[in-house]
Amino acid sequence: MLSRIHKKKEQLDAARPLPTHTVRTLQEKLFLEWTYNSNAIEGNTLTLNETKVVLEGITVGGKTLREHLEVINHRDAIRYVEEIVRNKESLSEWQIKNLHRLVLKGIEDEYAGVYRDEQVFISGADHVPPAHYLIHEKIEQMMKWYDEESNSLHPIQRGAMLHTMFVGIHPFIDGNGRTARLLLNLELMKDGFPPVIIKIENRLSYYDALDKAHMTEDYSNFITLVEKEIEDSLDLYLSTIK
Repeated sequence: MLSRIHKKKEQLDAARPLPTHTVRTLQEKLFLEWTYNSNAIEGNTLTLNETKVVLEGITVGGKTLREHLEVINHRDAIRYVEEIVRNKESLSEWQIKNLHRLVLKGIEDEYAGVYRDEQVFISGADHVPPAHYLIHEKIEQMMKWYDEESNSLHPIQRGAMLHTMFVGIHPFIDGNGRTARLLLNLELMKDGFPPVIIKIENRLSYYDALDKAHMTEDYSNFITLVEKEIEDSLDLYLSTIK
């Protein structure tokens, strides 16, 4: 599959720069779907069209303030990801905390960008995240891996493994999944890939692949899932140049 993805990425790169309006509308579509699916995975009940309406500044009746803020916050976090990519900044722990701060802004401000100080569990998973007093050590190990070893990996593998390691640590009280998917796309977008959308209908496979990686250190299922989703995003871009 990776060789097929490479060919499609080469086709896309050869066609660049794409028309300005095309790029803008593609980004709007993918960023909307990214926001909708990432929030839906975590239990947000806004539909795709309701998410679009909220992004346009309209309140949806019968939905909670938190659900509205999750949409607005995710949009702001995507903009921060774009800024990091545009400025070609290296990933840092500070950036990760900033991303999380944006995700929880106005929802749980006391926990936004702050590592948890208690034990948490991941619903439906066999994996148990490390105790809170080990978080700094685990994050340091993750960043050391990222700085010293991850550059030898394909960006899809690197992003998928970073996502998995981060979720396994589960460093925050809430918002870990959304932050992890932002980190995954940050790595992909740095290398010119369109963002990958982990779709709500694939939630079970997504959770199963993550739990397998956490329990066995076998990342293959999760990497394969990401590869399938990135191919979907590439196909969408390529459909505009055929």
